[in-house]
Amino acid sequence: MKQSFFDIIDNIPLTDNVYKMTLKGDISDITCPGQFVNIKLDGFFLRRPISVNDAEDGVLTIIYKVVGSGTEAMSKLKDGQLDILTGLGNGYDTSKSGDKVLLLGGGVGVPPLYMLAKKLISQGKSVSVVLGFNTKDEIFYEQEFKDIGADVYVTTVDGSYGIKGFVTDAMKDIEYTYFYTCGPEPMLKAIYKASATSGQFSFEERMGCGFGACMGCSCKTVTGYKRICKDGPVLEKEEILWEN
Repeated sequence: MKQSFFDIIDNIPLTDNVYKMTLKGDISDITCPGQFVNIKLDGFFLRRPISVNDAEDGVLTIIYKVVGSGTEAMSKLKDGQLDILTGLGNGYDTSKSGDKVLLLGGGVGVPPLYMLAKKLISQGKSVSVVLGFNTKDEIFYEQEFKDIGADVYVTTVDGSYGIKGFVTDAMKDIEYTYFYTCGPEPMLKAIYKASATSGQFSFEERMGCGFGACMGCSCKTVTGYKRICKDGPVLEKEEILWEN
């Protein structure tokens, strides 16, 4: 973990309530896709944990949804600097995937899959990506995944774009040897039940400190309790115990 100050390059809306922020600074502690950063905002006690969308050539990209006063304040930032903790979380392990990899993202679970897709494609893997949204107006990053060489499928719950239904409705027709996913817990549970192979799940969890000190984001696994912020946010399929 490293504390650094990042310069805001831009902060633009992708949809009505989803924003993409580009920052310049020290990204040396961001070592794998699926990690997150923790951002300090003036006037707020707790930092905001946001997944890394991309990190390359000294540029950090994050994508976040406005869900409260903190992210609303963040969406209004146009310049200046941000105090950011980087290199948090374990991230995805790409050494376990086979040749045909499936990525499944729901809503703001989509952003960390972009950096993951780039890495897998650079390793010569065939990558299929399923992006799940409620409706057409919420869709983002479809073209960006296509531009890096992924096969992209989009699902919408209301059928206003792409495949009608959920990400599981698309995955049943895709051949894959391994999968990675990130999104809301109901989606993750559905993928767990529908998946035919092993895979890795990135969990969205409310966090206090973001680096394992407060134990506020602990969850039970087959090997005992793990902290989503420190031991996760990525867990392997075989270690997950779902709470009823």
